[in-house]
Amino acid sequence: MAVTTTTAMRGPMVLKDWAQLLLLGAIWGGSFFFARIAVAEVPPLVLVLFRVAIAALALHLYLGLRGPSFRLALPQAGLFFLLALVNNVIPFSLIFAGQTELGAGVASVLNSTTPFWTLILANALTSDEKLSWNKLAGIALGIVGTAVMIGPGLLAGLGGPVWAKFALVGASLSYAVALMIARRFKGVPSPVIATGQLTASTIIMIPIVLLGHGTANLFSASPPVWAAVFALALLSTAFAYILYFNLVASAGATNASLVTLIVPASAILLGFLFLGERLELFELGGMALIALGLVTIDGRLFGRR
Repeated sequence: MAVTTTTAMRGPMVLKDWAQLLLLGAIWGGSFFFARIAVAEVPPLVLVLFRVAIAALALHLYLGLRGPSFRLALPQAGLFFLLALVNNVIPFSLIFAGQTELGAGVASVLNSTTPFWTLILANALTSDEKLSWNKLAGIALGIVGTAVMIGPGLLAGLGGPVWAKFALVGASLSYAVALMIARRFKGVPSPVIATGQLTASTIIMIPIVLLGHGTANLFSASPPVWAAVFALALLSTAFAYILYFNLVASAGATNASLVTLIVPASAILLGFLFLGERLELFELGGMALIALGLVTIDGRLFGRR
């Protein structure tokens, strides 16, 4: 059954969609900086709880001050819990498990397959996001570009166990399923969707953390680490998910999933600009392939030719 009521095919993204996609990629690329600082003192699952709980609280305050009312989310509470599972709890857990055995490079490449799974699901379940040669070729270029950009980091992680690689692929597939579910919130404002998802994620994570870690030393992190936690929650989660759901509504699930191709490039560029990290030639080549892939998916340039 299709998850959309419209039968019109989506056209190329407009300038506003591209701006939101690139901004979201930059924000989620920056989340690696905050997470890198935070995990030094905060266990991963506790960090997930802090991330979603602080973001949910901030969004509830935002809705209370600016609106719209959170009551719009209540009739679809069950759908929000399902979205929280497949967009936060399951993929976060799979990524954490996989990265205990895999290098960051191969993890980034496997995560970048999200647009491929999204395109497959969208073709089967929707009427306005069908397979096309432009989309297939563009996604393939993007995945290859990510692999080239990661370079030596990818080679270092190739020897991990098969189960760990399946965990990362499972996370990408979970994100693709989440995009299909997000499409169902027709007419619900993006801040309400983001608040509903993060509230449900918080409710799910509280018993998981209490059972796994208890309450001892939950709040013992140093001030710099708490600053990173709040940046991760407020910028890379609360604000980012408003952008994300707005992009799903305006550009479609497949186009929104392209952010997973931009995030690794964003993280590398931020490291170059703010941390003094060296930008290698193969990283520039990978970014060029990703850019070519995005232009190919958009369809306008090659369609005119």
